[in-house]
Amino acid sequence: MEGTRRADVQPGIVVMVELTEDKRTGRLTGGKVKEILTSSPNHPHGIKVMLENGLVGRIKQII
Repeated sequence: MEGTRRADVQPGIVVMVELTEDKRTGRLTGGKVKEILTSSPNHPHGIKVMLENGLVGRIKQII
C-alpha cells in the first residue's frame, strides 16, 4: 500500500519513508509512525510523518 492517503496512516504502523536528505537517492528508511505531520487528506508525494526515532520523511510504503 502506498502512503498517499492520510486515512490509511495511523500512529504505530510500520512504514518505509523517504527522508528529506534522501529525496533524490530513492533510499528508504523503515520505522513506526509516531506523529502524522501532513494535515491534508492526501498528498501525491506521500504523507509526511515523524517516526518514533525522531526522523521525518514522506511515506513511500505501508508495511
